[in-house]
Amino acid sequence: MAVLKSKEATGILFAILAYFSFSLLDATQKTLVIYYSVFQLLLIKYFFVLFLSLIESRRKKNISFYKSKNIKMQIFRSVLSVFESGFFVLSFKYLSLADAHSVGSLAPVIVVALSAIILKERVSTKTWIAIFIGLIGVLIILRPTSSIFDPKALLPLVAAFALGLYQVITKKVSEHDPTEVSLFYTSIVGIITMSFLASSFWKPIDSSSYIFFLAIGVFFSLGIYLQIIALSKARASIVQPFHYTLIFWAMILGYIFYNDIPDFFTLIGALVITISGIFVLNQTPLKK
Repeated sequence: MAVLKSKEATGILFAILAYFSFSLLDATQKTLVIYYSVFQLLLIKYFFVLFLSLIESRRKKNISFYKSKNIKMQIFRSVLSVFESGFFVLSFKYLSLADAHSVGSLAPVIVVALSAIILKERVSTKTWIAIFIGLIGVLIILRPTSSIFDPKALLPLVAAFALGLYQVITKKVSEHDPTEVSLFYTSIVGIITMSFLASSFWKPIDSSSYIFFLAIGVFFSLGIYLQIIALSKARASIVQPFHYTLIFWAMILGYIFYNDIPDFFTLIGALVITISGIFVLNQTPLKK
């Protein structure tokens, strides 16, 4: 029992580091998306995902990492990844990190709701109530009836829905394909799609920006890899709640780099979403 707890504590540490890496990624993306197209940023990210899939396949000695038992499903989830990443990165151009992450943090709640609808998993009445409360938290942040509401604020909400659906499909695909296979297909679909789009919306890259593009690839692949390690050492139901540390880091990094201070409604909405999300995750044990 002590060994198990020690292993899961290690998993939690890696999860915290993973989400911190993702936070640094988003802070970097917020800077670059002002000057370059979203497609340029995503192209770099998917090249690094390809490298990560090759590293992971070599580590597992899987020479058939390019073979999937459900190619159509892999392509579908990879397209969802493109939509999720695109909308979320674009939201950084118009919203503060705290606002984008607070709304985007609804994704774990959406996963549970979609699991009930698509995977036919049983969800209790208490959980559905918590999901509804999470949606109220989003409304508090967005304030759709307010005169200051901007339709662009819906970007992270669309991204959260795409991410939720992506994770549900990934969960289904993982029953047949290992992680390195999913990473490979995500990278290939992303690279092909972004190559076409980036060439049409390409903006010359200043030499001073190369370090930021490199940082995007490093933080993104590092975050994914740390997340893989975290899930290998601790149950998903324990790791998932730490997704909400993204809001905490977003507020800190947003203030440090962009002088963004979350308003009262963002703080209240983020708190409501976090509490409802953690309740939902605790009520819905996930597979390791």
